[in-house]
Amino acid sequence: SSGINAEYGDAKCDYPAACNAMETLLIHKSHLSGGLFHKLIEDLKQNNVKIHIGPRLSMLLPVSPVPVNDFSVEYGSLDCNVEVVDSLQDAVQHIHTWGSGHTDVIVTENEKASKEFRSSVDSACVFVNCSTRFSDGYRFGLGAEVGISTGRIHARGPVGIQGLLTTKWILVGNGQTVEEFTAGDNRKQFIFKQLPIDESCEESRDVELAKTSTEADEKTDEKELVKNNVHVKKA
Repeated sequence: SSGINAEYGDAKCDYPAACNAMETLLIHKSHLSGGLFHKLIEDLKQNNVKIHIGPRLSMLLPVSPVPVNDFSVEYGSLDCNVEVVDSLQDAVQHIHTWGSGHTDVIVTENEKASKEFRSSVDSACVFVNCSTRFSDGYRFGLGAEVGISTGRIHARGPVGIQGLLTTKWILVGNGQTVEEFTAGDNRKQFIFKQLPIDESCEESRDVELAKTSTEADEKTDEKELVKNNVHVKKA
């Protein structure tokens, strides 16, 4: 689709030194025989991106381009790894092996693949059909960003239930890029407002199930504490 070029181009070239710039592009093997793969490579090259080819992809190409030295490297420049994967599960495994847990994006028109990606990838930010560059505190409505964390547990000292919770940001788009919001011609603007929680979505059900499990554990713990003459009063 026309949005694909904009998404990966913005992710790599809008500000390559940023921590939310794209460092690795994974492409399904079915696209190698069509025009999409060659279009991707040519577009990146035209934007002065140096391509580093992964070992699996290099065996399928007639020439020997610059190889990937380390999939975990963050270039901070106009360099990008490109590798081929056999399936969505293969891509998720690659991400969990080499990724930093910062931001990962899938570009797809398949809703089933979109949902599986969102639930399977264990990163702080998981996006669908939009640029990685949206992973930013200001763009999430948090005000000025003071840092970025890919960890899960942040509390120190005595820890209650809230201290055991962490955040996973999920963003679903249809081809949006950060450049559209920062070009200075007011094409698009950020609007910050509270959104209702869609209880029908899979993620909300998972949270509710987790809450139910936690509440059950709390009741069990409370009974044990009372039995040992320690009285617990909930606020």
